[in-house]
Amino acid sequence: MTDVEIVRVFVTADGTGGSPLGVVTDGASVPGVTNRQEIARQLGFSETVFVDAAARGEVDIYTPSARLPFAGYPLIGAASVLREHGTPVEVLRTLAGDVATWVEGGFTWIRGRAEWVSGKRTQQYASAAEVDALPAPPPGEGWLYAWAWEDEAAGTLRARGFPRRGDAITEDEATGAAAMLLAAELGRDVHIRQGAASEIVARVRDEGWTEVGGRVAATESRPLRQVTDAS
Repeated sequence: MTDVEIVRVFVTADGTGGSPLGVVTDGASVPGVTNRQEIARQLGFSETVFVDAAARGEVDIYTPSARLPFAGYPLIGAASVLREHGTPVEVLRTLAGDVATWVEGGFTWIRGRAEWVSGKRTQQYASAAEVDALPAPPPGEGWLYAWAWEDEAAGTLRARGFPRRGDAITEDEATGAAAMLLAAELGRDVHIRQGAASEIVARVRDEGWTEVGGRVAATESRPLRQVTDAS
């Protein structure tokens, strides 16, 4: 029976925070976009990733309402789960392109390109307090990454992510793709405190590449049938 591994991505050093992610370890058991979209909707996480070929790192990513060509935290979570299952990969293959992945300093890392991050907009606020005071979601349409410097010289900042796409997710606890986009826009490495208690690091590299890293904590393994029967 296929399992859904539940992990939290971008947890802090003490294990708090992190965005919950569903990783369907045998994606072939859920064929078709419609079926996968329904599983993602039933799980209700910001994103769910289906591993189609573990040895090759082939993955397919969904929100509760859309299929994504690229996303950050599902790739970091999938890479961590594959490694824990004894099938580590150096590359994850997405609809957007091949994404390098590795472990360094206790973080799982991915390397991608800002142009792969579609439909997200960043907006700077005057202070972290202003970001904290935003309602969830703020007025307006479209995916918003609200941020402010906590210490600009040190490259530390406060951020919150609001999908505003009409599904049940009003705020993303932690978002790797948005962090990648922001670091690329700023042209510098950043250390991000996002959501209630999540930690993200993004590093700008040569030739348009940006790296995003974070810690991953396992939560539970749930039979897929348990998810589908719940509907």
